[in-house]
Amino acid sequence: MPKGDGGLIAQNKKARHDYSVIETYEAGLVLQGTEIKSIRARRVNLKDSHAIIRKGEIFLLNMHINEYEQGNRFNHDPTRTRKLLMKRKEIDKLIGLTKEQGYTVIPLKVYIKNGYAKVLLGLAKGKKKYDKRQDLKDKTMKREVDKALKERQRI
Repeated sequence: MPKGDGGLIAQNKKARHDYSVIETYEAGLVLQGTEIKSIRARRVNLKDSHAIIRKGEIFLLNMHINEYEQGNRFNHDPTRTRKLLMKRKEIDKLIGLTKEQGYTVIPLKVYIKNGYAKVLLGLAKGKKKYDKRQDLKDKTMKREVDKALKERQRI
């Protein structure tokens, strides 16, 4: 890894359980003050966060970045709305797709790339209860098949 590259910081594991991810996009985060220090300390939570598009710009809501412990009175608000940096073509494409019923934009991962904080966004459609149960069954069956193959290879 290059110097200053922290790799994966946080991951929204529940997102793939609750949504079917159709496409993914990479976006930069507009941060203020001590937020990057908290991100590098892995003090980020993506639970219940989502992205919205207002006036041609994309924003991330409810992403929780803890206050920096060594911060002073200029520390940031943990759940403030943060602007995301994406190319105009990608934002326009997302505007068109999110206008369709059932599509939403959710953050999947937060990571450091070349010294900058990035968010992996997923264009997703909500799953129904029966879809979630079916996915759980498929996952269990795959695990059992892999286990059986591993046992068979040992013999």
